[in-house]
Amino acid sequence: MNLKNILKYLVSLSIAGGLLWFTFQQSHLDAAGLWQKIKAADYRWVLLSAVLTLVAHWSRAERWRILLEPVVPQRPTSLDTTVSVLTGYLANMALPRAGEFIRCGTLYRLSAVPVNVSFGAVVAERLFDLLMLVLLLAATFVLEFDRISQFFLEFLGGKLPKGSSGSGILLLAGAVLLGGALLAWFLFNRYREALGRHPLYQKVSGFLKGLLDGLLSVRKIHRPGAFVFHTLLIWTMYYLMSYTLFFAMPATENLGPLAGLTILMVGTLGMAAPTPGGIGSFHLLVGQVALLYGLTTQDGQILATFIHGVSTLMIIILGVLALLVVLLRRNKTTELPDVLDDPKAVKLEP
Repeated sequence: MNLKNILKYLVSLSIAGGLLWFTFQQSHLDAAGLWQKIKAADYRWVLLSAVLTLVAHWSRAERWRILLEPVVPQRPTSLDTTVSVLTGYLANMALPRAGEFIRCGTLYRLSAVPVNVSFGAVVAERLFDLLMLVLLLAATFVLEFDRISQFFLEFLGGKLPKGSSGSGILLLAGAVLLGGALLAWFLFNRYREALGRHPLYQKVSGFLKGLLDGLLSVRKIHRPGAFVFHTLLIWTMYYLMSYTLFFAMPATENLGPLAGLTILMVGTLGMAAPTPGGIGSFHLLVGQVALLYGLTTQDGQILATFIHGVSTLMIIILGVLALLVVLLRRNKTTELPDVLDDPKAVKLEP
């Protein structure tokens, strides 16, 4: 690891620590009180969440394998792709954003699938995850409009002015955005030819075209139905993984399914922040949004810490087991041919 990466990691760790400190300062929750609440949880629900977590990771590995079928002659096994996914998650705990490269390198070691090919499939599947996230965010916003609008308005700008409503302000903001979009469309059509010669426009349009090509790549796979099934299964498991943990503690056992959906979406945004494993950002966002469902500040932070802790513990346990599998198979896989140097080993479909 070079100095630049070390500094980036230290900055990321500092942000995580700062957010975590701020979050627990706001809730006045000490370590002893937190541990007492977590220790008293019903761990039968934790066990169920752990099983759902394993299903989600297996399903992600299967979807990756489906994407690889048309482009590699040597079809990797479910065990190989699952182990690779788990090692990638474990790597993300230490080096944010490095997990995708690690899982592709692990799959090469286990099944000799070229890294550039498997990474291309990772990019394609991430595009579909982004699409699912956008759809679920939209659904959450529609179903919980009042709560979500209140959360963002208070989180970003403090309490609403007297006599105003969250709905009215958001509708006004929506109208302004729509007007701006229509104006931008008009200007784009009028000056399209001049824009087409600009280097920035060419880069942006090329990037968007690449995204579209990635989304349309599902038409080339051998089992599109299975790909869609696993995409839906992954996100269903993500939802149930956190929602089942609500029932483990008395303070949250009465929260409804929509609360689970809202916390899943906000938690996903927190996990996407540039902190190791979403530490700090997840606790802050989930703890704040939990207040909208009648929880106290302390109970909201306990829920956020509990969900994040169970998820992190599962990643560590499964990741270490996966790493052991890789190490045990090291001697066998070192005899695999270096397909990166043999263009005939990979047949790419048009």
